[in-house]
Amino acid sequence: MSVDLSILELVAGASLVVKAVMLILLLASLASWTIIVIKWREIGRAKERTEVFEEKFWSGGDLEALYKEVKARGETQGLESIFVAGFREYLRQLKSRSAFIGQIDMISRSMRVAMSREVDNLESSLAFLATVGSTSPYIGLFGTVWGIMNSFRALGDAQLNTLSAVAPGIAEALVATAIGLFAAIPAVIAYNRYSDDVERLITRYDNFVEEFITLLQRHSAKNA
Repeated sequence: MSVDLSILELVAGASLVVKAVMLILLLASLASWTIIVIKWREIGRAKERTEVFEEKFWSGGDLEALYKEVKARGETQGLESIFVAGFREYLRQLKSRSAFIGQIDMISRSMRVAMSREVDNLESSLAFLATVGSTSPYIGLFGTVWGIMNSFRALGDAQLNTLSAVAPGIAEALVATAIGLFAAIPAVIAYNRYSDDVERLITRYDNFVEEFITLLQRHSAKNA
């Protein structure tokens, strides 16, 4: 007797538990692919705008004019937000005429807070990719174990110990494993890639804060 082992037939004929496992894995895969595309756009845009802003900032132009230009656009991101926060605090400190050390400290804190917000935006949803990548194989393994249990149960109930008695259960178990890997592998690859990109951006943000503070210190020393 032949047994239909097509994917659709295996899914349709799977037990309720295995179907639930497959559904969870498919939803996790769909959600992770959605996040992968969204983060690809967000991080790519952040890297592009960082390069553009750095080129403008170090071109030797007037910083106040750059501040007004960036602020006039309304929506800022990445280094732009950090620069706006720092320069806004710098102008506020000039009006308050506080001590220079206090000015630098307040400017640095404002930029660090803005940097923290930008980093939080970049890292959002990456934890979900890590969770999908680490748990999906185990969820698929649970479906595998359940399918094999059903196979042995069918083997015990069958009058003839033939391959047709255990093949459907083993096959549906392997499908659950495959779906688990299908959900996990792209999530792990994307998480590692995006984490590396975010770390590189954080380094650039941190370097910019230090360089901007140093620039203000030099400017203040010249005017002293």
